[in-house]
Amino acid sequence: MLATVELEVRHLRALCAIADTGSVRKAALQLGMTQPSLTTQLRRIEAAVGGTLFIRGQTGSRPTPLGHSVLSRARPIVAEMTALVIAARDAACGVGGLCLRLGGVGSRVVPGWLRRVHERRPTAETTIHIEVSSAALLQLLVSKQLDAALVHEPAGFPLRLPPEMERRVLAPREPRFVALAAGHPAARHPVVPLAELGDDSWIVDPAAGHECAALRRAFSTAGLDPRLLHVRDSATAAELVAAGVAVRSCEPTAESTAATVVRPLLGDPLTAQVSLVARPGALPITEIDALYADLADAYTELANGSAVYRAWLGGAADDGPGPLTPASYPPSPTGVPCERQDISA
Repeated sequence: MLATVELEVRHLRALCAIADTGSVRKAALQLGMTQPSLTTQLRRIEAAVGGTLFIRGQTGSRPTPLGHSVLSRARPIVAEMTALVIAARDAACGVGGLCLRLGGVGSRVVPGWLRRVHERRPTAETTIHIEVSSAALLQLLVSKQLDAALVHEPAGFPLRLPPEMERRVLAPREPRFVALAAGHPAARHPVVPLAELGDDSWIVDPAAGHECAALRRAFSTAGLDPRLLHVRDSATAAELVAAGVAVRSCEPTAESTAATVVRPLLGDPLTAQVSLVARPGALPITEIDALYADLADAYTELANGSAVYRAWLGGAADDGPGPLTPASYPPSPTGVPCERQDISA
């Protein structure tokens, strides 16, 4: 039996989305949820109000008489809450000011991105919200708690973006490398076959969602079944790798230390699309373009500082075609050419 819930504004938004789209599936896409999750939420809402709110048929979902009654009261509440948030945001930013509510997955590119944003918009009120899950960032965008976010979408696990979201692809195929102890037998290889790490424990963050699913799929494809070690704290994870207790996947710009090394994986079994996603109407298109340019410049600087990543990008040794340049990054949403190819300007 489903537990009843106390109705919140997010529940009312869900009801309005189902009514507006005429479909639980379409409403789930708009809200950045899965269809089963929204269906379960709807059942709990119906349990709370004591009756069926929608009838599902071949043409979609339509409100029952009770549904019409609830929606007539829900819509003004949702509208008032939206107006309250907008007014509060305007007051926080000041008249004529700009408030940037940014989000991102934990990435080494974030500090350089924020520095450029501050240099370009020194008077803007800027906040940054970090999540390990891109799906969680999408939820915050949909609920209007963020304006733009840096997201990672592992290959085979794309985000279900509402069609009106603005997307700027930064890297269509960024690889995930592996961090391992300097004394690990596989550390002697410039590129490590995944099979050589099949007997190791792999650190995963259970909150990372699709990152974990992509890792499991890569193991399954390779016929491996390694031990998984769930660790939420990145500092602890780094210490475990340095001690040789486990290995973990990492960004291609991750730095080696005296105790650890970073290596590409043979055949690139783990890749992700890296994008800037912005909520429609939250910011002018010119500002979204500027945020993307700031992010691309920061990514360029970071990639140029990583000999291992430069080698991967060039498809050669460290004396490959040369560093990334700003000209390598198109101003349009077509994305950064991160396939293995000549990327010199």
